[in-house]
Amino acid sequence: MPVITEEQILNALRAVNDPDLRRDIVSLGFVKDVRIDGGEIAFKVELTTPACPVKDMLRDEAVAVVRAIPGVTSVEVEMTAQVRAEQRIGPLIPGVKHVIAVASGKGGVGKSTVSCNLAVALAQTGATVGLLDADIYGPTIPMMMGATEDPAFDGKMLHPVMTHGVGVMSIGFFLEPDKAVVWRGPMIGKALTQFLGEVDWGALDYLIVDLPPGTGDAPMSLAQLIPLTGVVVVMTPQDVAQQIANKSILMFRMLEQSTNRAIPILGVVENMSGFVCPTCGTETQLFSKGGGERAAETLGVPFLGAVPLDPTICVSGDMGTPALLVAPESKQADAFRRIAGSVAARVSTITLGG
Repeated sequence: MPVITEEQILNALRAVNDPDLRRDIVSLGFVKDVRIDGGEIAFKVELTTPACPVKDMLRDEAVAVVRAIPGVTSVEVEMTAQVRAEQRIGPLIPGVKHVIAVASGKGGVGKSTVSCNLAVALAQTGATVGLLDADIYGPTIPMMMGATEDPAFDGKMLHPVMTHGVGVMSIGFFLEPDKAVVWRGPMIGKALTQFLGEVDWGALDYLIVDLPPGTGDAPMSLAQLIPLTGVVVVMTPQDVAQQIANKSILMFRMLEQSTNRAIPILGVVENMSGFVCPTCGTETQLFSKGGGERAAETLGVPFLGAVPLDPTICVSGDMGTPALLVAPESKQADAFRRIAGSVAARVSTITLGG
């Protein structure tokens, strides 16, 4: 029987390429702990995110190429993940590896719904996730996430409220429900500084930040306070919505110049893509179709996915349980999981310089 070497195994695995990072899993440093016992081979593949959308494909390809080595009788692959930190995040929020802002050009497009379900979807993969409600004027995240407790305070730091596997912080916890928020730029900047630096977020793989709609003080303050790993832009399917989404993207590109920091646009999410009949499951296009894809192509950014319009999403927000958990087998739940995978893949690409 031929003697199998670690070099042979690694050379075989160089044929397995991550389609998002466009490099082989050996040069990416994914292959670890190769063990050889005669013809029995075992090793780990450590991905950059537990939400990797091509995890199963990479595992199957790795097994196939190693199994083809003469003398190999069995192959055991352990798939693990270790989110690699964005090196630019800095000391303001220690322990947080990536900050992902969710933005929209205007209100009413479901930005907060996407933020909640994106956070839960990432947490379901095994990632540690926080959700910061930075929508100062309309903080709906506590209600949508069912966060009814007040944040704990240990005398120095606030602690997020844990709900559905996600740590949540919001100005909504501290406001009287019947009072309007009338804040100007400096006050918004101060509030964001406190939520970023005076909250004990712990060790997080991803901090999702739900921004106010539009192009006002909050997104500008956030970009100035901390380098963002990237931005997800939410829009509706109509072609006219492309113009509104374009304003949001242009704002972040202008902030890149003023702050001298890269602010990658992770991509566009099309919400309310089509109405799914709760009885028969038929999808009807209430608005024009494909606006999100066309917008992404025109703006030169990735298209992350489309979420169908469904009554469950509306009801779930009111009941404090994200749609992903209310109807886990539904089309919208599948859409949110796919979008989370695409976001995680884009973050990995940026972190590794892809």
